[in-house]
Amino acid sequence: MDARPGAMEVPVHIGLIGGVGVAATVVYYQRLVSAVTVRGGRRLDLTIVHGDVQELIRNNLADRREEQARAFLPLVERLAGAGCDCAAITSLGGSFCFAELAAISPLPLVSGIAPLDAFFVGRGIRRVGLLGTRVVMRTRLYGQLARTEAIALDDEIEVLGQTYQDVAVAGACSAEQRALFVDAGRRMIAAGAEAIVLAGTDLNLAFDGRDVGYAVIDALDVHVEVLADLAAGRVALEDVAAA
Repeated sequence: MDARPGAMEVPVHIGLIGGVGVAATVVYYQRLVSAVTVRGGRRLDLTIVHGDVQELIRNNLADRREEQARAFLPLVERLAGAGCDCAAITSLGGSFCFAELAAISPLPLVSGIAPLDAFFVGRGIRRVGLLGTRVVMRTRLYGQLARTEAIALDDEIEVLGQTYQDVAVAGACSAEQRALFVDAGRRMIAAGAEAIVLAGTDLNLAFDGRDVGYAVIDALDVHVEVLADLAAGRVALEDVAAA
């Protein structure tokens, strides 16, 4: 299947690894349904399985990629058994083991990171500031941005990362936590970032629907657009997924 006019549409049954955390999973669900509806109302084939956020946090902080991939594997197998054509992780933090999981997965995986570089370039953005987990900020999105420079507040990664973890686990963001994130973004803009990337899928709890005075890009939205195109048959699975 290709996206040329007249090409046969082949809708894809989407599988999501959810629960890491719960609030992000809910937003994925809501926005994916909306995005598919906008694409013509085709029925969405979607299955969600529930992962263990505490296990993910432990493995992420210790950089235990193989262990987390093996923890995700039964979930992907369950998605495969449900008839899904592909799987996606509803967490950029959880994507730290993407390569390891792709190597053993029975389903193609659709990355939440790979589409970001093209998205930034397409909008003329050359430098972004990152908010997310400690590892996401420290590694600049695992070093996977090839054409875009990423910055973070290196001296505050521990505080920001712990605050993000607290928000993700609780599924809620306090006014004080929100102010911390918004101020961090403002200072990265002052340091030369052209936009702030919400590189943690639970950060929508802090930023969604709010005008904070600078450009904010939710990585979740970029990932959802790819998944919606797949679900609507607008792109071929082999063009966007890692086998």
